[in-house]
Amino acid sequence: MSENLIQAFAMLGQGMLGIFVVLGIIALLVVLMQKFGEKKQ
Repeated sequence: MSENLIQAFAMLGQGMLGIFVVLGIIALLVVLMQKFGEKKQ
């Protein structure tokens, strides 16, 4: 039982880490697009 629980928490941690990584990449892309957009104007 505890082994399954540990695996579940490991999967949850990896999922949360992946979500934060994706959000960080999206935030960086938005900032870069805003900077390039200002340069074009």
